[in-house]
Amino acid sequence: MKKRILFLTGTRADFGKMKSLIACVRDSDAFEYGIFVTGMHMMSRYGLTANEIGKSGFRNAFMYMNQSEGDSMDAVLANTIIGLGRYLDEYHHDLIVVHGDRVEALAGATTGALRNIRVAHIEGGEVSGTIDELLRHAITKMSHIHFVASETARKRLIQLGEAPENVFMIGSPDIDVMLSDQLPSLAEAKKRYEIDFENYAIAMLHPVTTEQNCQAENAKIFVESLIESDRNYVVIYPNNDLGSQAIFEAYKMIQDNPRFRIFPSIRFEYFLTLLKYAKFLIGNSSAGIHEAPVYAVPTVNIGRRQHNRITHDSVHNTEFDKDRILATISACLSSKHVPPLYHYGKGGSAQKFLEVLLGDTLRTPTQKHFNDVLFDHD
Repeated sequence: MKKRILFLTGTRADFGKMKSLIACVRDSDAFEYGIFVTGMHMMSRYGLTANEIGKSGFRNAFMYMNQSEGDSMDAVLANTIIGLGRYLDEYHHDLIVVHGDRVEALAGATTGALRNIRVAHIEGGEVSGTIDELLRHAITKMSHIHFVASETARKRLIQLGEAPENVFMIGSPDIDVMLSDQLPSLAEAKKRYEIDFENYAIAMLHPVTTEQNCQAENAKIFVESLIESDRNYVVIYPNNDLGSQAIFEAYKMIQDNPRFRIFPSIRFEYFLTLLKYAKFLIGNSSAGIHEAPVYAVPTVNIGRRQHNRITHDSVHNTEFDKDRILATISACLSSKHVPPLYHYGKGGSAQKFLEVLLGDTLRTPTQKHFNDVLFDHD
């Protein structure tokens, strides 16, 4: 009997990360797959990206609206647990696959743990700022099988008490797509999104949930800096965390400015092409730390949201200060070219993922035990 694997996706970002993994399971004779689609995917304000699931060739998708605009993260967590639980009452699965550090992933891991269903976590063991790090490590502790992107992340999970035999280093799955020959051309991407700029940068600012008292001011500084830089920008909406409304308010300053093209979302492959040819990426998105260095595209990383992430010569850090931001833009454009960063691998993640699933992994006990790391004591 085929094992049934359920992938949970709540955002355009985690779907892009898991896309190659879902495809390899779909194409395997050993498994049946399903996709539980929720979160930002279901919200028209963010481009109703649930539609992209079907356009990507995936048919076994269940759509669930887990929130309304303005719902708190705890309410979203509760709603997702309830909805996923009801879905699993009707449709049994042997493994739930979640990614990263979003509240939907925490809901998936929690539901799996409480229902005695194995949970696989993609890209645990990373560190960052804000609430994301707490969620990511919590998801790790609720999960039974771990697919990490780097040796550093593998060591962190073992430090967290995870059994080494259940931690598999496969690299970052999105690099399978990034380094493939399946991306659209720049001309195709510009035509699809009606981008007429010859040269441009990508701007992505997300709310920082632990810095709500300065979110509106930071968003204003960000937008004023973009305007004053006198450059062309492709701007992509923030995620829907607490504080996103302040960013939307700031974006009103550029909604009629011809040097800006603003999008709720951009399809993953097209985003990668636009990123590959951008002059730089600016904001506080993990794309500036995780993806941009793979293409050796400079990043102007602002604030503390990516605190403690890996460093690279292409990443230029600054604070929410207009003069500093403008100086950092100039510095990153005048800096010498640096080689690509392959900290998260060079592709092949999907095949490694499938090979692990085809082994004994789905027999991993659901009863977890803390794996002590022995320390020397005085």
